[in-house]
Amino acid sequence: MAASPEVSNGASSSTTRSRQEPQRNKPYYPTPTETVLLAGYPVLLLFGTLFSLLNPSVRASPYDFMSQSHVQDSGAVPSYFARKDNIFNVLFVKRAWFWITVSFFVFVFTHPGYKTTERKLRATVRWGLVTLWWIFVTQWFFGPAIVDRGFRVTGGKCADAQAKVNEQVKADSVPGPVGADVDVAGFKEFVTAAACKAAGGRWTGGHDISGHVFLLVLGSAFLVQEVGWVVARHYWRRNVKDERTVVMHDGAVKSAETDLAADKRWDDHSPEMDEAREVREVREVGGGLWDALGYGGKVALGVVGLCAWMLLMTAIYFHTWFEKLTGFLVALMGLYFTYIVPRFVPALREIVGLPGL
Repeated sequence: MAASPEVSNGASSSTTRSRQEPQRNKPYYPTPTETVLLAGYPVLLLFGTLFSLLNPSVRASPYDFMSQSHVQDSGAVPSYFARKDNIFNVLFVKRAWFWITVSFFVFVFTHPGYKTTERKLRATVRWGLVTLWWIFVTQWFFGPAIVDRGFRVTGGKCADAQAKVNEQVKADSVPGPVGADVDVAGFKEFVTAAACKAAGGRWTGGHDISGHVFLLVLGSAFLVQEVGWVVARHYWRRNVKDERTVVMHDGAVKSAETDLAADKRWDDHSPEMDEAREVREVREVGGGLWDALGYGGKVALGVVGLCAWMLLMTAIYFHTWFEKLTGFLVALMGLYFTYIVPRFVPALREIVGLPGL
């Protein structure tokens, strides 16, 4: 039996519409733009590693695998940036999270994209999540930090200070029941994991995740997410669409803009709706990207640039390629939970939100 023309035409037009609709990005993965930006990190690390292998001055400089750096003799170090006491390392990298935090809050409290209190609060929650991951990895994780625990699990120990530690433990320990031995073992673990350098020791034997790579990738990517999506959503040309997709409470996958529009708080007289009208006016007026960044965005951009430069210096002069790779991957874990997981977990998205929304 032949199909009726109406049914045939309807099926044909439905097929045509489905073919014309652009394929949505999956909410479980970074968007194409995010992927390109994130790919810049391994490219930078790879370039730095190749440069260190091919550059004659770097190759000729003695390398100390215990300290994961070139010998710090002024006559042997291949570059000013290979010195651990260079001013950028001392004043910026060693205090990087302070500069990252300051630039972030300057942006949040000065940029029109974060005008509402709710957006400021959600942005602060995201900062808190990323900061907590930084603390867990490099400072404290219910005891020694994750980098220290990982080093010990892979066979690392505090070599030069071990004799002093053993002597101190013997001098301070008092013969007694089994509990005394447990306390001594705990003291040994604390000293070797958390205070090795303070005791004059040096790490040896384990895998040392590059804390510099972890910190610089995590901090700069955090700022790019927070600043980039605000500028992209509110100030680029009107034909630039938000690439992000989200899973709704009913399981449907829709664009991030749809999720925002579905919020019941968006009535005609809400502060959010008033801000949306202001955003449309800004779009119509136009303006360059430099102006769209605002004062806070420019400060954040400067911090991101310094992070990228010091990441390149780390790639050239410090750590092995595998240590740099693990530092990068550990940073990605924190970024994925903060910025990707909320896209497919609606309950979490209600708490942390999405940058620019």
